Amino acid sequence: MEQKNKFDLNSLIGFALIFVIIIWIMTNSKNSEEQKQLDKVKQEQVDKEKKTVPAQTIAETLKDSTVTDTAKVEKLKSVLGSFAYSASLPSAKDSITTIENELLVLKVANKGGYISEVTLKDYKRFDKNSKELVSLIKNNNSNFNLELKTNDNRILNSKDLYFQPTLTKNGESQILSMKLKAGPNEFLEYKYVLNNKNYMLDFEIQTQGLAKVLNTTKPSNLEWDLKAYRNEKSISYENRYAELYFEHKNGKVDYAGLGSQEDKDLENATFIAFKQHFFSSILLTKTPIEGASIHSTNLVHDEDKDTIFTKQFKTILPLAYKNGELDYKMNWYFGPTDYKILNSYDRNIEHIVQLGWGIFGWINKFIFVPLFGFLSNFMSLGITIIVFTILIKLAMSPITFKSFLSQAKMKVLRPEITELGEKFKKDPMKKQQETMKLYNKAGVNPMAGCIPALIQIPFVYASFQFFPSAIQLRQQSFLWADDLSSFDQIFKLPFRIPMYGDHVSLFPILAAIAIFFYMKMTSGDQAMAQPQQEGMPDMSKIMKVMIYISPLMMLIFFNSYGSGLSLYNFMSNLITIGIMLVIKKYFIDSDKIHAQIQENKTKPKKESKFQKKMREMMEQAEAQKQLKNKK
Repeated sequence: MEQKNKFDLNSLIGFALIFVIIIWIMTNSKNSEEQKQLDKVKQEQVDKEKKTVPAQTIAETLKDSTVTDTAKVEKLKSVLGSFAYSASLPSAKDSITTIENELLVLKVANKGGYISEVTLKDYKRFDKNSKELVSLIKNNNSNFNLELKTNDNRILNSKDLYFQPTLTKNGESQILSMKLKAGPNEFLEYKYVLNNKNYMLDFEIQTQGLAKVLNTTKPSNLEWDLKAYRNEKSISYENRYAELYFEHKNGKVDYAGLGSQEDKDLENATFIAFKQHFFSSILLTKTPIEGASIHSTNLVHDEDKDTIFTKQFKTILPLAYKNGELDYKMNWYFGPTDYKILNSYDRNIEHIVQLGWGIFGWINKFIFVPLFGFLSNFMSLGITIIVFTILIKLAMSPITFKSFLSQAKMKVLRPEITELGEKFKKDPMKKQQETMKLYNKAGVNPMAGCIPALIQIPFVYASFQFFPSAIQLRQQSFLWADDLSSFDQIFKLPFRIPMYGDHVSLFPILAAIAIFFYMKMTSGDQAMAQPQQEGMPDMSKIMKVMIYISPLMMLIFFNSYGSGLSLYNFMSNLITIGIMLVIKKYFIDSDKIHAQIQENKTKPKKESKFQKKMREMMEQAEAQKQLKNKK
């Protein structure tokens, strides 16, 4: 019997070895499978690189002047196949075709057939006195390429091949056709149509007669990338709002995150937007594209060194063939990230303007945007901000009044509440019951002071979304600020302070001072109005700390923000202080409030459903407590 219960060490070792072997086999199998997949991807990449005709080979063949024309054509055919036809045309040279209207100048290159330069006529870089116009595309910061897989097992990149340009006019429209030819009537065409006074142009990608030339069984990847140039005074502030947006087939607009590097795969893309804060480059398609992918990389790691570009944007759009041909109706938008302009196209692209989500977005869309736009028609932008702030604060003044009135009532009741606290010091539940009875008799709602403050919070948050998105403020001066969309520097520091910057802005200082006095005034009233509850933190101590923390945060974080937002916050708090003083002096009379409360106590009060429920809950809790004590 004793032998049977003996610990068998050899069996245990055997089981352990079997377990180790199983784990090793499973892990090795998994690693082998992963390695096979990795090797497959690498091999596919190697095969693709082998099949892809290098741009250097194409360029060298075209420039080769040591052979006869006939020999050159044959050599081109050996490199480009059927597309040697296009390379043998007179247009096979580094030429540019320009189309423009009152707003845009577009330059389209023969090589690649894509837009090589976009200049906005009405906008200048950095400041209004700059002689340099905003260029979204220039100096090879953008590439636009269609990958062409031929039936003779080559992979050609359209960006390396020469297109034949044809510029015509149809009324006020300029039509530029760029054709990559494989024969007299076989070609890939990019068609650009630019109308007057328009940032949006029509764009088509189509093929004709290339079914015998191209492998059309799989989609051709359209690759578009853009290295976004810095256009504003503060590169860190501009980069904060430089984002990659996209729209799904269902109409939902989303964006790649703000991390250092973001990648996303899209099911059905209908537009891709490379947003550079106040300017955007958007590619729209009327045919949703399946399997698109996007990529965003932050290029600003040190704002003292990384001063030229903000972000690198990339997208790959697989274009599917139908009946052996490509036929995609698209649009390009190159212009300001202006909500009013974008909204006028009715293509959902206005959603790239960050106005906030939910109620915050509604406030901006239906109140801030139309009101600010209306006022800006009649006055300068600085005065517009002041008048705009006054109107918003006046509209909110009834809510402010209710909040102060509630605080005044609570202040009058404070001695009685303190007395109840002392009387039922050892019985917190009874104290709470009696306090609720006092509130009910006096006709005072302890939550009345909180609700108005909560109502104002969405308007505060909406302003933080609205002003950084308001392109109207860009390069508009007011007082000492030369650009309301950027910081209002009054002094340049010889060093950089972490989180603060290397300059001193005045409007954030004024806003911080206004917040300090506003909180100084309100914290005293709140402390007097709200007695400390047992077991709860002392709010008066917290408020005393917040009096200094809030202005300090305003001073630090808003130093590099747009001065328009700081001006709004300064005026908002200044006006609120004024409204408070007027209400306190002319509308709040403590003696009258006290008399009214005493009169209310004598009147019979009908409990609300909420009050009744709260009373019943407290009574039940009290009964359970007494029952427990008896046991």
